[in-house]
Amino acid sequence: MSISYKKSITNVITADVAVFGGGPSGFAAAVAAARTGAKVVLIEATGKLGGMSTSGLVGPFMSCYDSEGTEQIVLGIFDEVCRRAVSKGGAIHPSQTKAGSTHTSYYEYGHHNVTPYLSETLALVYDEIALEAGVEIRFFTRFIDAVCENGHVQYCVIADKAGLSAVQAKQYIDCTGDGDVAVSAGAQYVLGDGEGHMQPVTLFFEVAGIDREKYLADLAEKKKQYPGAACGRSCFFWLIDEHKSTGEWDIPKTDISIYETSQPGRFKVNCTRMLGVDGTDPQAVSKAIVEGRRQVQKIFSFMKKYIPGCEDMMLVATGDLLGVRETRHIACDYTLSGAEVGTRPRYEDAIATYAYYMDLHSPTGDGYTEELTQIDGYYTIPYRSITPKGLDNLLVAGRCIDGDHYSSSAFRCMPGAMAIGQGAGVAAAVLAEDGKSTHKADVTRIQRILREQGAVIK
Repeated sequence: MSISYKKSITNVITADVAVFGGGPSGFAAAVAAARTGAKVVLIEATGKLGGMSTSGLVGPFMSCYDSEGTEQIVLGIFDEVCRRAVSKGGAIHPSQTKAGSTHTSYYEYGHHNVTPYLSETLALVYDEIALEAGVEIRFFTRFIDAVCENGHVQYCVIADKAGLSAVQAKQYIDCTGDGDVAVSAGAQYVLGDGEGHMQPVTLFFEVAGIDREKYLADLAEKKKQYPGAACGRSCFFWLIDEHKSTGEWDIPKTDISIYETSQPGRFKVNCTRMLGVDGTDPQAVSKAIVEGRRQVQKIFSFMKKYIPGCEDMMLVATGDLLGVRETRHIACDYTLSGAEVGTRPRYEDAIATYAYYMDLHSPTGDGYTEELTQIDGYYTIPYRSITPKGLDNLLVAGRCIDGDHYSSSAFRCMPGAMAIGQGAGVAAAVLAEDGKSTHKADVTRIQRILREQGAVIK
């Protein structure tokens, strides 16, 4: 059955740069483009900027330092967000945190210099910075369709409370995470590993009211009993190992990742795990978030029952967004591979610098894949990996850029997404001004402006 439906669109929003998706990458892209002199409109489906860091309750920001923890390599807009959140009492700067602490769920591996924060503080900070830059924010607005001609996006259709509108811009940036705009415009892509496998999805939640002294005292004793948190596992795997055989623990996760925020005694919990979920399938996403809420209640009750200090713990909130680690990888002019990331590539057309390791959650099991790889030093993200083939006025940013199953597990984290977004924002503004195709950008000029905005371009 098919339904033919036509409706004239009379409301047209014009801009130099239109950004779709207001998560970490989209926020940074919009701010960077506006600061470069472009008129920017930012389309966001929810009522908050920040995506997973606010609506999704994900935290902390993973490391923004090189792998040795000696140099902060994600600065620019990301560091501005961190410092402003610190000034409001809602974050701890990454220079003040270390691995193996409550802020890293006692993980030692790859978790140095994280940024603990309160999501409600970040939401306010994102608003302030975007509005100060002159970004026009359109909340509760969904992308519907991209209308193209000969590889050129003519306009995009959006929907909000007033009905359908069209967004007409010189340049477009897809920061939807799933590459929705690019795919609608005709871009090719690879889904997950190309064989239907994608990293599992997660629903974060927050807790408070923990007897911190009792909680930490017990953990200190357990750390003596289980030195080094064997096999890269963090907290409470001893409890899971004990109760898994009885059937009381049926979550496909081998530990409870619980990260203390900037507010002592308040923690973000990353423990739910839903396997085999295609984040581009609306029905699958709906079922997964329902299952995530079921798992939250199960984990919460388990913690109250078995973890010393959690007896009177309270459930503060559950994320409104499902944490999707991987879906589409948009085909661009260059595919960044996991093998390359491991060699610390430095590209001449770099638009971002990052160092997070390949954090590949098993698509089929309760742990991580054997490809878990520490990155020495840092690597860069090439401009060619954000330019979709066959389209001349659309860029992508965030986790949907052109990287394979392995490399994307490294750059998908929020500091990396924000760094890539800033690079895409500056590029789009320059392209809009120059009137050039995305494939013929003046990368040297883009890099100069990024450095002027405080970004690290190695």
